[in-house]
Amino acid sequence: MMHGPGQGWQIRLPIWQNNQMTDQTDQALATVGPRLRSLRQDRGTSLAEVSAVTGISVSTLSRLESGQRRATLELLLPLARAYQVSLDQIVTAPVADPRVRPSSFRRHGMTYYPLNRTPVGLQAYKLVIPAGSSRRVPDPRSHEGYEWLYVLDGRLRLVLAEHDVVLTQGEAAEFDTRVPHWFGAAGPAAVEMLSLFGPQGERVHVRAGPVERDGGEAPRARSGKS
Repeated sequence: MMHGPGQGWQIRLPIWQNNQMTDQTDQALATVGPRLRSLRQDRGTSLAEVSAVTGISVSTLSRLESGQRRATLELLLPLARAYQVSLDQIVTAPVADPRVRPSSFRRHGMTYYPLNRTPVGLQAYKLVIPAGSSRRVPDPRSHEGYEWLYVLDGRLRLVLAEHDVVLTQGEAAEFDTRVPHWFGAAGPAAVEMLSLFGPQGERVHVRAGPVERDGGEAPRARSGKS
């Protein structure tokens, strides 16, 4: 059986690798010393004057500014008050690597390539149905959620309630997954597609005009290409 990625199981992806998080934290804290020195010098105050206001020793302040002392919340809060700035003006949150490095997995005769990190809300996947797939007999199922499909290559057969359509390269479909549905290869060739799946109510907000067919509106939308 082939169906949307949300049926019966949930894929949880690592948002941060521990070593990556540590590296980014170290990079953010490394900028604290120069920022503290700049704040102090901009105000024309000495380490002794800052020490008198904050209760932090001169030696500790000096080590903070030189990067020899790791910044902690206990030290940064009084300094933020003394300089009358917010904490995020002293510590800049690390910027995560925007690249997604998915680990592929196989389900229901398809290979899934996750395209986003978050384990909740809308899920994005690239799906590949291999050539010669034996998963070609429709077995419609239903479950909570909403799904959007876009064919990158090949011919995809989509069965949705009474509709039985074939989507080709550049065509898209979206549907409520509570309606019995199934999709698979329309022939022996491989199929590549993009899938967005989300909890019920989380719909894709950009949609091409649907193609009208006898018996109602088919779950099909064409791309803007001629």
